Amino acid sequence: MNGNSNGAQPQAAHAVAGKEDPIAAALKACRGPLRAAAVFSGVLNVLMLSGAIYMLQVYDRVLVSRSVQTLIGLTALLAGVFVVQALLDIIRQRLLTRIGLSVDRRLAGRIYRLVLNIPLKAGRTVDPLQPSRDLDTVRAFVSGLGPTAFFDLPWTPLFVLLCFFLHPLIGWSVLVGGIMLFTITWFTEHAVKDPTKTVAREFGTRIAMTETSRRNTEAIAAMGMQQALVDRYLAVNERYLAAHEATTDASTTFGTISRVFRMAMQSAILGLGAYLVLIDQASPGVMIAASILMGRALAPIEMAVAHWKGFMATRQAWNRLRLITQAIPEPAPRPPLPVPKRMLTLEQAVVAAPGSQVPILHGVSLSLLAGQALGVIGPSASGKSTLARTLAGVWAPARGSVRLDGSELSQWAPEARGEFIGYLPQDIGLFDGTIAENIARFRPDARLDQVVAAARIAGCDVMIRSLPEGYETRIGEGGLALSGGQRQRVALARAVFGDPFLVLLDEPNANLDADGEAAVTQAIRHIRERNGIAIVIAHRPSALAAVDMVAVMRDGRLAAFGPRDSTLERVLAPDAGGTR
Repeated sequence: MNGNSNGAQPQAAHAVAGKEDPIAAALKACRGPLRAAAVFSGVLNVLMLSGAIYMLQVYDRVLVSRSVQTLIGLTALLAGVFVVQALLDIIRQRLLTRIGLSVDRRLAGRIYRLVLNIPLKAGRTVDPLQPSRDLDTVRAFVSGLGPTAFFDLPWTPLFVLLCFFLHPLIGWSVLVGGIMLFTITWFTEHAVKDPTKTVAREFGTRIAMTETSRRNTEAIAAMGMQQALVDRYLAVNERYLAAHEATTDASTTFGTISRVFRMAMQSAILGLGAYLVLIDQASPGVMIAASILMGRALAPIEMAVAHWKGFMATRQAWNRLRLITQAIPEPAPRPPLPVPKRMLTLEQAVVAAPGSQVPILHGVSLSLLAGQALGVIGPSASGKSTLARTLAGVWAPARGSVRLDGSELSQWAPEARGEFIGYLPQDIGLFDGTIAENIARFRPDARLDQVVAAARIAGCDVMIRSLPEGYETRIGEGGLALSGGQRQRVALARAVFGDPFLVLLDEPNANLDADGEAAVTQAIRHIRERNGIAIVIAHRPSALAAVDMVAVMRDGRLAAFGPRDSTLERVLAPDAGGTR
C-alpha cells in the first residue's frame, strides 16, 4: 500500500469550488477561544516587562536610596505579578488544549468516514489511515507549547522598540539578533520540509505492513515467511528511520544554534550595557533591563525554531486533510425515497476498481424481479465479486447504472441503502463486539427479537445459544473467537437482518459444512418467499439449489443469463466450453 496521502492532490484539484472546507470550518469555529488565547498572550507579554522594570528600579532607585522598604515593596509587587502571570499561562495552555480537542471532536466523525470511504473511492493510491494520523498530529501540536511561540511573536517588535528606548545601540543589536534568528528559522524550514514528508509516508507504509502481517500471522507461521517479511519490514523501517534522523538532526541542530546564539546575544547585550555604563551613556539598571528585554524579544523566535519540526508536520498534515476532504467530499443530502419492492436493473455497467481506469466489468446488463434469486458463476477473475460490489453500491459504475424500482442506487443515502440491502462479502469482516451487535449491524435501535429472527433465517440460532454467553458472546476483532463456519453463519445472519429487499451473498458456503449449506439454501428460499431478491456468487453448484436464474461471467462480460436449469445445461455441456 502506498502510504503517501498526497496521491489525493490531483483529485483535489477537481473539488467543487465554493464548498465549505470542513478543516477550515473546524478552526473557524474556534475563533472565540483563539482570540481569548491571543488576549492572554498579550497580557502575559505585557507582564513580562515586570522583570525589566523591577531591575531598573532596584539598580537605579533602591541601591541609590538604600531603602529596604522600597525593595520589599517592589519584590512583593513582582511576586504578585509572577503569580498572575503563572495563572494566565496555565489558563492559556489549558485553552489551547481544549482548542485542540474541539478541532478533533469536530473532525473525528468526518475523518472516520474518510477512513471508510478512501478504499472505495481512491483504492490503494491513498493510505486510508493517514487522515486519522494527521488529525492526531494537528491536535497534539495545537495542544502543546508550539502555538504559544506564534502567539508571542507579534509582541517581539514591542520588546525591540523598548530596547531602542533604552539606547539605540542596544536596539540595533537586538534587531540584528532577531534577524539572525529569523534566518535560522528559514534554514530550518527548508531543512525539515522534505524529510518530514518522507517520515509521514514511510510511517504509514510501516504501519500498514505491520497491520497486514498481524492479520495473517497463521499463514506467515505455516509457510515460514517470517524472515522474508522481517527483511522487508527492516528495509521500510530503515527508510523511515533515515528520514526521521534527517528531520530530527536538522531540527535539533538549528534549535541548538538558535539557543546558543540567543545566550551569546544576552551576554553580548550585558557587555554592551556595561560599556555604555562605563562611558556614562546608560545606568546599571539599563544594562540589566536590556538583557531581560532582549531575552523576551528573541525567546519566541527561539521557541519557534525549537518546535519547527512539529509545526512543519502539522502544516503538512493540515494540508493533507484539506486536500483529502476536498477530493472525497461528504455526499449531498438526498430526499428520502420509498424502499424498493419490485425490481433490480443493471444497465450497461462498466466498472473499474477504485483508483484504477482499467475496467473489470464491460457493459454488463441484467434485470431481476421481486421473488427471484440469481446464481452467478464463472471462472476466477471473471468479475463475479465486482458484480456483487456494484449491485451492493460498494463500487460505483464508471458508466451505466444500477437501478432499484427505476431509481438510481446512488439516489439513496448510504444509511438508507442499509435498510434494504444485505451483503455477505468474501472477506466476512466481523467486528469486535457481541454476536448480537454484529448481526444487528451495530444499530442502537435494533431489537433482540429482530436479531434472533435473522439468526434463525441463517440457521445459526441454536449454534449461538450453545455458546457460554449466547448472543452476548464477544467475538473479538475479526470474529477470532469463532470458527470459520461460525463466522460465515453470523455474517449471513447480518446480511438478512431486517429483511432487506436485495441480499447479495459472495461465496456464502465457502467455510460451511452440509448443515451450513442447507442453511444458506433455506435463507435464499426465505428471501424469495417474502418477495425479496437474492444474488449468490458461487463456485459450488450446491449454493444454487434455491435460485431460479443463473448468470455466467467470463472476462468481465455476461456470457449467459437465463433460467437456472436451461442455462446450466447450456454452459456446462462438453462442447460449450462452459464453467465447471
